[in-house]
Amino acid sequence: MATMTESSTDKRVEDLRSEMHRGFDQVDQRFERVEGEMHRGFGQVDSRFERVEGEMHRGFGQVDSRFERVETDIRELRSDMKVGFEATGARFDSLQRMMIWFFAGTLASIIAAVIAGVILHS
Repeated sequence: MATMTESSTDKRVEDLRSEMHRGFDQVDQRFERVEGEMHRGFGQVDSRFERVEGEMHRGFGQVDSRFERVETDIRELRSDMKVGFEATGARFDSLQRMMIWFFAGTLASIIAAVIAGVILHS
């Protein structure tokens, strides 16, 4: 059986140590690469979210302006309807006055005819 000398053990330990450092260096490089890719990917995601958020704000602005236009149209419609209803009310008032004058005139004519008939037959 061969015995190991102290220098061969030291050499093996040193080789193992340098191989271990090389392995850790490779792992560190891989982690740095992955981390860099992750940062680039997150940067792309952030820029996409910013773009989507901007589009949403523009869309909400368009929706707000459409609602404002609808509200304006509704106000104008209400105003037009109010004017129309007032005009219709005025026509009904005029018709009512005309009917009152007609019936008053008719009643006056009937009364005058009755009086004339009574005076002429007496």
